[in-house]
Amino acid sequence: MQTLDFSSSQAQLSQPGADRALRVIALGDSLVYGYGDPDRGGWVEQLRRQWMLGNSNGHVLYNLGIRGDRAQQVTQRLEVEFRHRGELRNRLPDLILLSVGVNDSPRLGRPDGRNYTDFEDFQQQLSTLLDLAIELCPVLFVGMVPVEESRMPFLDCLYYNNTDQHRYKEVQRQACQKRNIPYLDIFDRWMARGESWRRQRLSADGLHPNSLGYQALFEDVRNWEALSGYCSPPVTF
Repeated sequence: MQTLDFSSSQAQLSQPGADRALRVIALGDSLVYGYGDPDRGGWVEQLRRQWMLGNSNGHVLYNLGIRGDRAQQVTQRLEVEFRHRGELRNRLPDLILLSVGVNDSPRLGRPDGRNYTDFEDFQQQLSTLLDLAIELCPVLFVGMVPVEESRMPFLDCLYYNNTDQHRYKEVQRQACQKRNIPYLDIFDRWMARGESWRRQRLSADGLHPNSLGYQALFEDVRNWEALSGYCSPPVTF
């Protein structure tokens, strides 16, 4: 496994106005894939299009989101995905955008059932994922969105609730903080914007953002200080 000096690599990457195109992979679940957004394809696709504009730095972005993936599945495919996304003389990616955890949190079968991934197991699995990722290259982590509990269950068997969402996202935040990984707390941002605002931006399943929601998510990511130095003006549709 390639080992990089994370502190120096992170410092170099975080400087706005990089003078070369970056190779970036976005790795995670359906929120990375963009499920629920037939108009613009999700926040990763919007970021990819923005980076293709003539006045951008030409960063290359691979969407490696898989619906239903949990932290364990993302960990299992992390290094293979990373090592097969080089360009130009097989150079490896420069940055990983991670977003995973929403599929670990639901209750199975009933509102008070067990979590799909046990809370303690999730803590360990996420720690393993982050430790492996930062050995490869710098990492940025995009958190999960809140859910609409009244629309549960999802797929007739998965009961999501915002209490569990908050517990699991706090694991993400604290694990990232421990490793100096920039973390974008989408959950807290969206909760602060109010119930009416959230309902307008969630799909009928109560779990995935709709096109309006992914637009909001894209804007949150695009304006994120950890990434904003590499973003050109937004795409006009």
